[in-house]
Amino acid sequence: MDTTLSKLDRKLVAHARAFAERELRPVAAHYDETEQFPWEVHWKAAEAGLASYDLPEEYGGGGVTSLLTSCHIAEELAWGDGPIAGAFGGGSFFAGPIVALGTGEQKARWLPPLCGPRPPVAALAITEPHCGSDAAALKTHARRVEGGYVLDGQKTWISNAPIADLYLVYATVAPGTRSKGITSFVVEKGDPGFTPGRELPKLGARCYPAGELFFKDCFVADDRRIGDEGQGFYGVMRWFDRSRVTLAANSLGMGRAALEVAIEYAKEREAFGKQIHEYQAVSFRLVDAKLGLDQARLLTHHAARLADAGEPFTVEASMAKLAASEAAWYTTWAAVQTLGSNGYSREYPVERWLRNVKLEEIYEGTSDIQRLVIARSMFGS
Repeated sequence: MDTTLSKLDRKLVAHARAFAERELRPVAAHYDETEQFPWEVHWKAAEAGLASYDLPEEYGGGGVTSLLTSCHIAEELAWGDGPIAGAFGGGSFFAGPIVALGTGEQKARWLPPLCGPRPPVAALAITEPHCGSDAAALKTHARRVEGGYVLDGQKTWISNAPIADLYLVYATVAPGTRSKGITSFVVEKGDPGFTPGRELPKLGARCYPAGELFFKDCFVADDRRIGDEGQGFYGVMRWFDRSRVTLAANSLGMGRAALEVAIEYAKEREAFGKQIHEYQAVSFRLVDAKLGLDQARLLTHHAARLADAGEPFTVEASMAKLAASEAAWYTTWAAVQTLGSNGYSREYPVERWLRNVKLEEIYEGTSDIQRLVIARSMFGS
């Protein structure tokens, strides 16, 4: 346990660890196999305060503002199961830009339900068929009309798209101006002109759906706009700085789980008269896995401490996400390799973790994008 955390925060981290062991581990394989949304766990997490611990206390949330504390909690929950933790933690992705840019009335409207015992499912909608990493190139258009805006466009690969109740949708009010025109709007399930599309099949993270969204003459009132016109891109990029650090912690939790299983297996499995950890090919592989995870954890906690101190941390967030996601990918691969045919079997969890952790290198900026952010800081471009 990190002794730099307060006593209260350490208790919260221990609470998350116990919840992960009791509620996530036993059901993770079931929800992966069935591809069902984990509603029961979603509600249990809400009742335990783990679905809204980082939302403002005045709206019913846990009031945790320390990114370092959030990283410890996220790692413990992801150790239990990364995708399920992501499913019930999705409200924070919707709420983050509202906390940063929303009015008092907007916060009072949308935040308290997310902190309740039966929170609505929420989604953040940026990605489009022609643009993922280049978010500033989005084409969904918000046209000004009397009393609000009319949205037209399409989104894809939106987590929770088929089942969400609330969507924070990003559109441009000034086509051709890239980030300068991007503005965010709250769209609610059932709004005229808004239609969720098909669910998209995925390699991993199968307990929550990803899908398409379609907007055709979808009217949203002025009070659904979050922040000023053109402020959306700035707001979401600032939020991505924080979320990339917690995503790094997610990777660490999944990687740690895989490493623990691989170590125990290497101590029990025998080949040619010796436990397999006695062979350097096996032990050195797991040493490299531990080294990568521990190095990435230091980078992650460093980025979180900078954020908590009010210092710039955009580059450090990219370094943390890059290092942690790639370390977790290597570790889950190493676990499958160490278990051999058992690692390839769905009777063991490591193949599932391998599939799940691959997403960490892709969403909220691929590893290539993180390297680009870091390179620009190095070369001043």
